[in-house]
Amino acid sequence: MKIDAIDFKILNILQNNGRITNVQLSHEIGLSPAPTLERVKKLEQQGYIQSYHAQVNPHKLGLGILVYMELGLNINVDRDVQEFIDELVAYPEVVECYHITGEYDLLLKIYSTDLATYQDFVLQKILRSPNVSKVNSKVVLSPVKKSMVLPMGLTSTASKNA
Repeated sequence: MKIDAIDFKILNILQNNGRITNVQLSHEIGLSPAPTLERVKKLEQQGYIQSYHAQVNPHKLGLGILVYMELGLNINVDRDVQEFIDELVAYPEVVECYHITGEYDLLLKIYSTDLATYQDFVLQKILRSPNVSKVNSKVVLSPVKKSMVLPMGLTSTASKNA
């Protein structure tokens, strides 16, 4: 599916304000509400819009520690790697998990209440696994830039990825 400039504008507006009403959105893009709603539904059906959600403040919930953890693995069989990943992502502390290139195999984004709790998580859950060969943790001191908005202007057309 090829998307046009109006679709890009809709995506950009919704990324910045997922709670905007259809009427407000239609005014901002210069269409009436019915075709605006049709375009949004089409973008949802085609997978351009994956979800709508509230961004919750982790500090308000007592999650004061954010850590990015790199893991090196001892396993190479795809089935075994997937089983280990399934185990990792079941931990509520792990909010994101990525296969990565380079010296490590996985990158985890982990929230914890404090450093002592994070240490327990590492010692009791991560390092006890025979699948882990090495761990590198990076504790976030403070965010410099944190955005959920994708850079819309980097591609000439989104149809390349459709």
